[in-house]
Amino acid sequence: MNSTLGRLTAGLLLALYAGLASAAYQLNFQSPVTRIASEIYDLHMLMMYVILVIFCIVFGVMFYSIYAHRKSVGHKAEQFHENTTVEIIWTAIPFLILVGMAWPATKTLIEFKDTANPDITIKATGYQWKWGYDYIKGEGEGIAFLSALSTPQEQIHNKTPKGENYLLEVDNPLVVPVGKKVRVITTANDVIHSFWVPAFGIKQDAIPGFVRDTWFKADKEGTYRGQCAELCGKDHGFMPIVVEVVSQEKYTQWVAVQKAKAAASVEDPAKQRTLVELQAQGEKIYGANCAACHQASGKGMPPAFPALDGSKVATGDRTAHIRMVLDGKTGSAMSAFAKQLSDTDIAAVITYERNAWGNKTDEAVQPAEVKAARK
Repeated sequence: MNSTLGRLTAGLLLALYAGLASAAYQLNFQSPVTRIASEIYDLHMLMMYVILVIFCIVFGVMFYSIYAHRKSVGHKAEQFHENTTVEIIWTAIPFLILVGMAWPATKTLIEFKDTANPDITIKATGYQWKWGYDYIKGEGEGIAFLSALSTPQEQIHNKTPKGENYLLEVDNPLVVPVGKKVRVITTANDVIHSFWVPAFGIKQDAIPGFVRDTWFKADKEGTYRGQCAELCGKDHGFMPIVVEVVSQEKYTQWVAVQKAKAAASVEDPAKQRTLVELQAQGEKIYGANCAACHQASGKGMPPAFPALDGSKVATGDRTAHIRMVLDGKTGSAMSAFAKQLSDTDIAAVITYERNAWGNKTDEAVQPAEVKAARK
């Protein structure tokens, strides 16, 4: 008896705990921080209320009719044909409801597409699987960087506990000032991606060879997270978007720091680098850009992602190897890195691939070779 009571008590406590945990989950949209996102949220709630009222009326009448006119209380089925008045009513009412719903939706949609007169314009380019940002108008004009997932591999492979922002954290977030209209131009380098930040109420496809745009104006400082919302390949779920909205003063400071970094990182492709230097840098570049497909061990995941350890590409003609990394491979998941990595980075990662694992070519590919191959 005591054991049974104990199990019942434990069960009730677990049910209560589960209920409290579930209550903490968000069941609706993220809190909006832009006017458009607020209008989208209001539209969503309006439509839900309209649907709820229609549901209650239709099913209320239906259930009442079934109950009040059942055979057991003596009702008999009526035989009747069309009724013009009823048909006009049940056609007119839904039409008026749809018109009433379409009016605010159309107004919001027109505002959503108005990207004119932005304070800042940023091009967001989707890559497998990261985002490239180019500030092309405004105070930060000329700033460009890549933004990739920064969640440690140990968390992804369940070797350590998951962090608070698991799979929603990046090494280089997009930074914008509060209260400024930001136009985002989207495109892609390989496959279709989608730029989606729920708190801003924006979602725009990034399509290779096409240019689309959207905009937002954040009313509140903070860090806002989104993801690629278009199935784009193996690591689609590892392609987050992080936007930091800061004060104008902090934004100006950030711009100054980024421009100073860019000036300090200008490389001389004619400089000769040692094999050891290139391998050390190449290992980092490989881990950030290549290991997801070809694995840290270089064994790949054939047939989709071939092994580099002992491959003809990584041990054969170095010119062909350079071309493969620069241009990618048509019809495969191999991306082109010409626009993603510098001459030095490409030279370093190729050098690493040609000398890592069982590959022992003892060859150092210099940045000057990569620069010459770009022409």
